[in-house]
Amino acid sequence: MLSPSSPSTPILLGAALIALVALLTIRAMRKDRREYQQFKRFRGTLKRQQMYRKWLVDSFRTFGGAGVVVLLLAWDQVPLLLADVNSIGWVDSARTAFAGSQVAIGVVTGILVALVGGMLLAIYAARHIDEVPAIGDIQALLPRNRTELRYGALLSINAGVVEELLFRLALPALIFGVTGNAAVALLGSLALFGALHVYQGAAGVIGSTIVGGLLMLVYLATGSILVAMAVHALIDLRSLVLIPVIVYKVHKKPVRRSPPAPPGSPDLSLPPM
Repeated sequence: MLSPSSPSTPILLGAALIALVALLTIRAMRKDRREYQQFKRFRGTLKRQQMYRKWLVDSFRTFGGAGVVVLLLAWDQVPLLLADVNSIGWVDSARTAFAGSQVAIGVVTGILVALVGGMLLAIYAARHIDEVPAIGDIQALLPRNRTELRYGALLSINAGVVEELLFRLALPALIFGVTGNAAVALLGSLALFGALHVYQGAAGVIGSTIVGGLLMLVYLATGSILVAMAVHALIDLRSLVLIPVIVYKVHKKPVRRSPPAPPGSPDLSLPPM
C-alpha cells in the first residue's frame, strides 16, 4: 500500500490510473463490442454457453483482479475519501442512522423488498408481451433454456461482486489518491462505469450510468459495499434470470441436442484425413 503522505504516491497512483483506464477502454471498444456482435449471431446454445463461460472468467479476472490490485495500492485512500464524503450533510446523517443495528436491518430489508417487489410486479405485468422493453441492446444476452439460465445467475452474482469492488470501492479511492477531490473521484468512476457499456449502444451507456449512480448512493448512504453488491446482483438477476423465467418460461425449455447419427453413418465430428 502506498502511503498518502509520500510525495511520490499521487504520481504512482496516477500511472496506475492511466494504465487501468487504457486497459478498460481498449477492452470495451475492441473486445466487448466484437464479442457481443458475434454473440448476437449465435443460434446454437453450445456456442452461447461457451461465450457465457468466457465472459464469466474474463470478468472475474479483469474486474476482480483490477479491483484487488488497485486496493492493494490505494487502500489507505479509502478512509480519506469516505471522510471527505462524510462532510456532505445527508451522507453523514444516513451513515449515523445506518450505524444502529435495528435501523440498518430495516434499511437493507426495505431496499431489498422494494427492489425485488417492484421488479416482480413489472415483470409480471409484462408477461404477455413478446419482448420486454429494455434500456440498451441487451435482448440477445437473455438466457434461452435451463442451462443458459444458470450462466445468467452466475454472471449476475459475479457482476455484483467484482464490478462494485472495482467501480464503487477501488476506482474512486484511486482517483481520490491522484486528485484529492471526492467529487471528481465519484463522478470519474461513474463515468467510466457507464462508458464501458458502450457495446449496448447509447441507451445502454446512459442507463448504466444512472444505475451506477444509484448504486453509488446506496454505498455512500449505507457505508457498506456488501449492500451495494447485493443490490447490483439483484438488478442483474432481474434481467438475466427473472425476466427469462417469468416472461419467456426458459426454465421449462431443456437444451436441445442433435439426435444421434444412424448406425454406419460417417463421424462428421472429426476432420477427414
